[in-house]
Amino acid sequence: MRFLVTGGAGFLGATLANRLAADGHTVQALDDLSNGDAARLSQAVAFTRGDVDNVPLLWSLLQEVDCVYHLAARVSVPQSLLYPREYARVNVGGTVALMEAMRDTGVGRVVFTSSGAVYGRQPRQPVREDDPPHPDSPYAVSKWAAEQYVSTIGELWGLETVALRIFNAYGPGQALPVSHAPVVPRFLQAALTGGSLVVYGDGRQTRDYVYVDDVVNALVAAATATGLNRQVVNIGSGRETSVAELIAHVERATGRRANVITHGEKSGGVPRLAADIGRARTLLSFRPKTSLADGLRLTLARDSRFAR
Repeated sequence: MRFLVTGGAGFLGATLANRLAADGHTVQALDDLSNGDAARLSQAVAFTRGDVDNVPLLWSLLQEVDCVYHLAARVSVPQSLLYPREYARVNVGGTVALMEAMRDTGVGRVVFTSSGAVYGRQPRQPVREDDPPHPDSPYAVSKWAAEQYVSTIGELWGLETVALRIFNAYGPGQALPVSHAPVVPRFLQAALTGGSLVVYGDGRQTRDYVYVDDVVNALVAAATATGLNRQVVNIGSGRETSVAELIAHVERATGRRANVITHGEKSGGVPRLAADIGRARTLLSFRPKTSLADGLRLTLARDSRFAR
C-alpha cells in the first residue's frame, strides 16, 4: 500500500512511518519540523518538509495514496493555553485542508489521531467512547473539533474515516523539550541525573500510559480493518497508573532513588484518566503487549539519551 503520514517526523509519526516502510509499504512523511526531527526516519521513508495546510503541496503528495495517517498537530496543553489561535490553525484548519485535498485527489481513507484529552473530567473511569467529551484546554478542544470535521466531511464526501483517541503514549525517541516535557522521559531523565521530580497534590492523579509500539500496532491495523467508518476508538493500555506508582516504576527501572519534591497545589489536569479499550479489542484486535515496567526498560535500552 501507499501511505502519507502527516506529522511523520514526530515521535509517534516517525515510529509509524518506519514500521510501515519496514513492512514493505511505500511511505511518504510530511512534517513542518516545528517539533519533529527528520533524522528519526529511515531512508526507506520519503520525507517532505512543509505545512499541513499547504493544499497544493498536499495535492502533490496524495497522488496514488491509498490511506492517510493524520498525526500533524500542535500537542502541548500548556502552550495551547498561550496560543489557542495557532492550535486552531494547525489542528483544525490543517485537518480541514487535508480532507479537502483528499477529496480532490481521490484518496478514500484517513486514520486521524485524536487524544484522550478530549474527555476531560469524567464521573467514571475508565472512559468509554460514548462518554460525552468535556475538553478543558484549547488543545483538547482542537482535537475534538478536528474529530467532528473528519467525521462530518467524510460522511458528506464519501470518505472512510476513523479517529483513534491516543492516551499517554511513551517510548524511545520521545522529545524532551526544555519546557513542558512529557512526564515519562522527564521522570526517567531526572532519576538518572539526580534531578528533581515535582509531584503536585497527593500524587494520586492517574493516567493511562501506553507503549509506542502498542499504539503503532493499533494504527497499522486501522488502515485495513473493516467496520471502522465514522468510529472513534480509544487506544491505551487499559490500566490506570498514579503519579506515585509511575515514580516507583521509574525507580525500579533506573535503579535510582528519585528526588521527589511535593508541591501542595493541585496540577491543572484532570484527577483521573484511563481508557476503556473494549472497542479497540473488537474492531482492531488490539491487545497491548507491553506493561509499564517493560516499556520503561525498553525505553532506557533503546534511547541513547538514557545510556548509563
